[in-house]
Amino acid sequence: MAKADYKVSDLVGKVERGELRLPEMQREYVWRATRVRDLLDSLYRGYPSGVILAWESDEPIATRDFAVAASEASPVRPLLLLDGQQRLTSLSAVLRGKPVSVRGRSRPVEILFNLDHPDELSFITEVHEASDDDAPEDVADQTERDIQERWNRLTFVVSSRQLEARSNWVRVSDVFSKSDAEILRSAGVTGFDDPNYERYTSRLKAVRAIADYEYRMDVLERTKSYEEVTEIFVRVNSLGAKLRSSDLALAQITAKWRGSLELFRSYQDEVDQRGFNLDLSIFLRTLVAIVTGQSKFQTVNSISLPQLEVGWKRAQKAFDFALNFCASNLGIDSPTLLSSPFLLVTTAYWADKRDYQIGGVESDAFKRWFLIANAKGRYSRGSSETILDQDISELRRGGSVNDLLQRLVNQVGRVDFTVEELVGRSSRSGAFKTLFLAFKQDGARDWATQLAISAKHQGKSDRIEYHHIFPKAFMKTARPDLGRSEIDDFANLAFIGATTNKKIRDHAPSVYRRDFAATDLDAQLIDFDEGKDDATNFEAFVKQRRGAIAERLNRFLGV
Repeated sequence: MAKADYKVSDLVGKVERGELRLPEMQREYVWRATRVRDLLDSLYRGYPSGVILAWESDEPIATRDFAVAASEASPVRPLLLLDGQQRLTSLSAVLRGKPVSVRGRSRPVEILFNLDHPDELSFITEVHEASDDDAPEDVADQTERDIQERWNRLTFVVSSRQLEARSNWVRVSDVFSKSDAEILRSAGVTGFDDPNYERYTSRLKAVRAIADYEYRMDVLERTKSYEEVTEIFVRVNSLGAKLRSSDLALAQITAKWRGSLELFRSYQDEVDQRGFNLDLSIFLRTLVAIVTGQSKFQTVNSISLPQLEVGWKRAQKAFDFALNFCASNLGIDSPTLLSSPFLLVTTAYWADKRDYQIGGVESDAFKRWFLIANAKGRYSRGSSETILDQDISELRRGGSVNDLLQRLVNQVGRVDFTVEELVGRSSRSGAFKTLFLAFKQDGARDWATQLAISAKHQGKSDRIEYHHIFPKAFMKTARPDLGRSEIDDFANLAFIGATTNKKIRDHAPSVYRRDFAATDLDAQLIDFDEGKDDATNFEAFVKQRRGAIAERLNRFLGV
């Protein structure tokens, strides 16, 4: 195995010129902006950040593009990148100032550098981070002053409009594309005698030195076969737990079935066009379940090529049925209304196992199971893969839909909702998604536009979202004693669009309710009688509405 050291600038150049390519076994670009920020911080400090693994092959190998734009294909046979895609894509995007594009969706990778960071760099490793944008509204229980102090201690952050407006923050991409003079002028440095001139200049030089950071690249020999290289790829990524099991399974499938990635992506795009933006792993899991009768990926390597080819045709037909069943029989026309996409895998396997010979009674029973499983979060508790496998196993053995329902009861205890069970539920819960379906069935409309609520509205202003009945901005002043989780309780959320929410702004319910029809509020179980539109009675409002929600959910589910 050959070894060589390459500067970041050299590797970025290879990506740009097409001298580095991705074999189809590689997953997509998945890094969030915070990961890019942390990588830049590590390189700025000179910390180790892994090695690069590539393969030089003489045989023609199916490849795909990086998520960042490259020039025309290199006239020489490219090196195939096995480990380092996320790092090199990120660095190429930042150093060249190019956006990343995944499945036709393009977004910039904008990281800011703090010219005034402390001389002693602050550590940035955190156990949990709320969001990618470091915005104040996404950091719970912190004051503006706390957030500002935190920003001042950081060296790199994900870009936000608020920080970009400040003179001491500069885009990292600009450091690599603009002169010192241009950046210093924007930072308010007036000349050589400015006290910040030398400090800022030396720090800009240190950022540009990231391009000189050296990675060691290990290059596998030309003599290795695709199958052996795939095994190396799986082992390398398994040891570091860098890839999900589905990513490793994809590598093994594409090694055995050359060109299959294009088939999978094509179907994924087709499903996306139907309004279901799903991860590729869901289709792979359906394929594995139909071929092997279980949903875990451990046995992928034992599936033969003919089994994969036939199984994929069956999987597509079964998944089409699952999507149609959701849309036509359940009224679920968007993945945002699912507590887990694993429900689609079970539905597809059930249809395939029954050879699409399904009677009306069984169809109605499965509909009931699906809605209850979705509401109760069947695949959102504990080990979801194991639970999915249990359901697949039950159907494989010839079990009935009632047997599936009994497994669900064994897991959650009861199929109906009690008021107590809804306390503390958030917008991410299956119960909240089911509430949307119930309100949609009731003909609920946006309060201002009168558009019937739907998960498929186009346009930002008309897209039906959820917003606080007692607005957060209003409650911050009216009830500062309440915590974030209490205000975010789903009993304080209604389904309205962004335009309507802007109309409400920070007004009290007692004020804005006059602008909307009482029937529209009633359709979403909003009862302001007996002074419940006053912030002092917030707890009474939430308690009453939670009880009404429990009753409506149970009626919708038929329990």
